[in-house]
Amino acid sequence: MRKSGYRSTLHIYFIFLTALLCVTIFAALFSLSIITVHTPGGSAERSSYPKEFTVGFQEQIVFTDNTPRIKQSGLELLQSNHAGIQILNDSGQEIVSYQKPEDFRDSYSYRDLLEISETGHINDSGTTSFVGALEHNGKDYTYIVHFPVNIAKVTMYMNGDRFTAGKQVLFLCLGVMFLTILIAGFIYGFRITNIISRLSHSIQNIAQRSYIPTADRGAFRDLFDSLDHLDAEIKASDKVAEETENLRKEWISNITHDLKTPLSPIKGYAEMLSEKDIISEEQVKKYSQVMLKNVSYMESLINDLKLTYQLDSGMVPIQNEHRNIVRFLKELVIDILNNPEYENREIHFDCPEEEITLFFDSKLMTRAFQNLILNAFAHGNEDTEITLRIAKAGSMVQIIVSDNGNGIKPEEVNRLFQRYYRGTNTEQKTAGTGLGLAITRSIIEAQGGSIMVESELGIGTDFKIYLGNG
Repeated sequence: MRKSGYRSTLHIYFIFLTALLCVTIFAALFSLSIITVHTPGGSAERSSYPKEFTVGFQEQIVFTDNTPRIKQSGLELLQSNHAGIQILNDSGQEIVSYQKPEDFRDSYSYRDLLEISETGHINDSGTTSFVGALEHNGKDYTYIVHFPVNIAKVTMYMNGDRFTAGKQVLFLCLGVMFLTILIAGFIYGFRITNIISRLSHSIQNIAQRSYIPTADRGAFRDLFDSLDHLDAEIKASDKVAEETENLRKEWISNITHDLKTPLSPIKGYAEMLSEKDIISEEQVKKYSQVMLKNVSYMESLINDLKLTYQLDSGMVPIQNEHRNIVRFLKELVIDILNNPEYENREIHFDCPEEEITLFFDSKLMTRAFQNLILNAFAHGNEDTEITLRIAKAGSMVQIIVSDNGNGIKPEEVNRLFQRYYRGTNTEQKTAGTGLGLAITRSIIEAQGGSIMVESELGIGTDFKIYLGNG
């Protein structure tokens, strides 16, 4: 998005900078042409050179018997510049001349001299004349140098032929430049409008889930790439949402069934217990145990739902404390094996150190590791064995919960930590809520750790937990 903005800005600046460059080049060339003039000898000189020549030429005029004469070096200068000269007395009468143009007069009034001084012209001959002045023995003399070039006297001395024609060229170039900018702006505006229209339609198509990725090679290609990426993200999100919704519906169906399952014996045995004359004391005790077992199962379901909500909303009060994780897990394993349901199971413990201190909530961590261990027993066979390995890994502590059970299908590995998902790689229907592993991951992450799973069918599964070394 940002790159497209940069490219668009660069395109706009490119148009105006190109136009500005053209105007600058034209102005430079035009200025160069009007401040230079080609001498009859073929060389290019500044247009002010006749004025400078005239001012300095008084050094070439000398007086003999009060009569002005031109030095030989001055005659050579006049010849090399194809220039002519007239020397006038204080009355404007010609005294001496050399290479004077044929159509120039022999005497000049003060008005004529003023016109020549201001404009450089006295007729339309195409010759430019410059006036100089000198004094000898108290008398004033004027000399006029005639150059075979057309120079206009403005704020600076310019080539009159080129200046007159140049104005027309300047206006023509300005008109062409304006027209070019107008056409370029129209074309660029049309293109931008077209791109904006395409972007608008693309956004609408993304919203309607009917977007087709577009290959664009222009200045806005990264913007279209962003739309392609956005569409892919939305479609992936839609897929995840659809899968989650399907899992949720499936979970609601399962949890409804699971809640009804313990309710049925509870209701049935409660009705039987209400018939006091028929039920014996031994039967009362037996029925009560069945009812308590089912009530316990229902409580487990409800507690899972409650804990899931609390973890998602961050409402679980975490009470971390420094504890020895090695001793904590050993005690947890002993408690599980003391349960009559798992007293015949095998849980191996592997840790080279007797003490590794971590900062954690023992209640939450008990729930997390119970879920992992009991889940392995639930999805394994009767001879499934579990191994807990604890080791330091740099600044972290690695805890691996391994089993030699049936393993997990590759397509199920990535879904294990999804809420409502219950693995299918078991011969018997699982009685879990589908929230156990999701709760485990939430607890591990709430403790600042991470969890991952590796599994291979027929070999077993490894859950690897990494926790910060306290």
